[in-house]
Amino acid sequence: MANTAWRGRFSHDCSRQLAQPDSRGWQVNGVPNPFRWQARIRFIDTDASGRIHYTCLFRYFESAEVEFLRSFGMTYESKLPYTFPRVHVECDYRLAIVYDDVLTIEVSIGRIGNSSIRFDLRALKEGSLAAHGSVVAVCTHRQTERAVPIPDEIRQILLAAQEAQQAPPA
Repeated sequence: MANTAWRGRFSHDCSRQLAQPDSRGWQVNGVPNPFRWQARIRFIDTDASGRIHYTCLFRYFESAEVEFLRSFGMTYESKLPYTFPRVHVECDYRLAIVYDDVLTIEVSIGRIGNSSIRFDLRALKEGSLAAHGSVVAVCTHRQTERAVPIPDEIRQILLAAQEAQQAPPA
């Protein structure tokens, strides 16, 4: 599948969100009830500067996304007739992230399209925004590798999760 066809159509620029510095670092508006998952930065994910290698944060984002989906009973099973490859990823770094830092990754559903899902992600370090980004996945038929509409049962689960995230905190 040629991912370039989807890139322009579903591109999302997180920098359009309100991002303002405060006394602790940068803040990017999140949702009231994001899913949160914690991880400690491993030495193998750092580069010669001692910071996380710019590509490695996506591993942590993906792990948080998988746990988020698992929290409401969804998994990326290889037995299903469809799959969700990533067609666009982006991340803006606001603070240094180094070996042994503990990050809280927040995951929320940004947009549910006909065949695509955008996950919005924030990495918090000691309560301050260290990075924010998004991942767009497109539902594709496993054999043809063509985009297909998200199955209704999956769409309903995603919509319910998105609605719960947007509700005012209890």
